[in-house]
Amino acid sequence: MSIRVLIVEDEPAIREMIGFALAGHGYACDVAGDVRRARALVADCNPDLIVLDWMLPGQSGIEFARELKRDPGTREIPIIMLTARTQEAEVVTGLDAGADDYMTKPFSPRELAARIKAVLRRGAPHAAGEALAVDGLSLDPVSHRVAAQGADLKLGPTEFRLLQFLMAHPDRVYSRGQLIDQVWGRNVYIEERTVDVHVRRLREALAPACKDQLIQTVRGAGYRLSAGH
Repeated sequence: MSIRVLIVEDEPAIREMIGFALAGHGYACDVAGDVRRARALVADCNPDLIVLDWMLPGQSGIEFARELKRDPGTREIPIIMLTARTQEAEVVTGLDAGADDYMTKPFSPRELAARIKAVLRRGAPHAAGEALAVDGLSLDPVSHRVAAQGADLKLGPTEFRLLQFLMAHPDRVYSRGQLIDQVWGRNVYIEERTVDVHVRRLREALAPACKDQLIQTVRGAGYRLSAGH
């Protein structure tokens, strides 16, 4: 379950350097040299984070960041801006456009990787690759293991992603449509009843450890994970 990063940078050497460095830290990278290509990749690849250069041909990174933040389907994607601009007013402009962090060129690829991890941790612990635990149920995204009462539980890949998302957001109710966007991806078209099938399978996988009741149906709204019954 690699974290997917979209790198939007028009200078090939910098683009390749960033991609190589982030791949070395375990990230899956997609690259674009302009906003048009980046827009297509956002729709197709559903990135967990975007590394976005300020100066791009055709449309600036600032304008693209504002576009992403206006769209309900992409506004939650974290953005790290890259730029040679260093004046305070310009930094504020980047942050006001929706950037979650800001790095000036030249920069250390190692520092960029650390910034990415920090931004993901702030916005979505499940995307940062951190272990999760709720009511004696634990999930480790690195080893891809789910355990309870000292025993491993066997989950399919979709059930694992579904559980990971729900454990990262306990006690929050999500509609079937929201779960499709977050677990399957915004550009994947499946019927909402498919969510019900995977929720049932997830409960069946948790049942041997008596943790199936953590997955609760909220009538007329959707599903949540909660330790309270």
